[in-house]
Amino acid sequence: MQGFQPSVRGNSTNLPPMNHARVLSFCGLLLTALPLCAVYAPVPEQEQGKAWSISLRSGVMWDSNIFGGPSSRIDSEIYTLSPKVSFNASVTEQTFISASYQPTLDYFSDRPGDKSLFSHEFMGRVAHSFSQATTLDVFDFFQASKNPESLLPGVANADPQVLNTDQSFKRNQLDGRFSTGVTEKITLSIKARTTIYRYDNATLGRNLDRTENLYGLAGSHDLLPETKLTGEYRRQTIDYRNAGENKNKTSDFLLGGIDYKAAKKLTASARLGIEWRHRDNERNRTAPSAELSLKYDYAKQSYLTAGYAYALEESSDVATYTDNQVNRFFVNVQHTITPLIVASGSVTYEPSVLQGRRGFANINEAAVRFGAALNYLPGKNWMISATFDRDNVSSDDLAREMVRNRFGLSATCSF
Repeated sequence: MQGFQPSVRGNSTNLPPMNHARVLSFCGLLLTALPLCAVYAPVPEQEQGKAWSISLRSGVMWDSNIFGGPSSRIDSEIYTLSPKVSFNASVTEQTFISASYQPTLDYFSDRPGDKSLFSHEFMGRVAHSFSQATTLDVFDFFQASKNPESLLPGVANADPQVLNTDQSFKRNQLDGRFSTGVTEKITLSIKARTTIYRYDNATLGRNLDRTENLYGLAGSHDLLPETKLTGEYRRQTIDYRNAGENKNKTSDFLLGGIDYKAAKKLTASARLGIEWRHRDNERNRTAPSAELSLKYDYAKQSYLTAGYAYALEESSDVATYTDNQVNRFFVNVQHTITPLIVASGSVTYEPSVLQGRRGFANINEAAVRFGAALNYLPGKNWMISATFDRDNVSSDDLAREMVRNRFGLSATCSF
């Protein structure tokens, strides 16, 4: 399980995350933007200084494996049109509201069946400061994706006409966080997250539709100006919509950690602990839990992040495996080449062991995901992007293997 923070990305391997290069570019905007509306809710530079903003993105992409099949792969050009409406404003001196809606129309030149797919997403956030030491932050993200950018391993058949080539899904994630200062050096936080997954395909829905709840109580102590000690208890429940008596899980976590600012440009964070997982009608498991990260701001609007996480995550084949034991190593970089050109890259290496149910053996799997983007900003309201993404999954189960490459070129105009 990765950091318990509001996120537009899921923590599960079943949930298709966004394009790696696109995520890194978006995070770079958030990290480097100086918010004009409120110090506790940064917004992209193109949306600063005004309550309402509208943008329009159009582009073309070539995808080498649109269904994520292990063989007989189908490639296609994809033409995309995606407007977005955003609202960011301080409604009072203590309350900030942010919301956006973004529909997306994708047209595939060589897709069997429907060639036009319509997706959309909504984001809403309310941040309220009761005092300088006490804050409440509520964040909701809804996504209905007809063209997932990361496909489920092992569910696509070599014949694209058969079942399970429709991996479209709906997901809603609601986060809440309440923090208050007990003393000048001690802060307590209560955190909660509910994530709902629903797949459009009937077979995938019967297997994978579920609700994940995560609750946490955390405390931090400012040991030194540059050092913060943390402790946290988390409880996670995973409830499947169908056949839950064989798939549901409950986990309890105890974590301790440290946040350390080694220098003005270098920060590090570590969380280490243990997870006690109860599986319904399956063997229980006690496992370590780890989240390590490092960030180095080596130049203006340029940074390097790296980290490691160990977690038990859901598998896309719940009939055969109880969990996926994942070691995740990642490196992200953003580099400002000139004031108008920004390059970014992301590499993730995920060696994992799928935990077989009774009567099934464990299998080894490894995923390498790479993303790169080059963004050109000719003006405050324009951005032109060239992107490349590669997913390579190798597995002891040949049906779960996948190679997928995507090349894209897009332009975004903001009003």
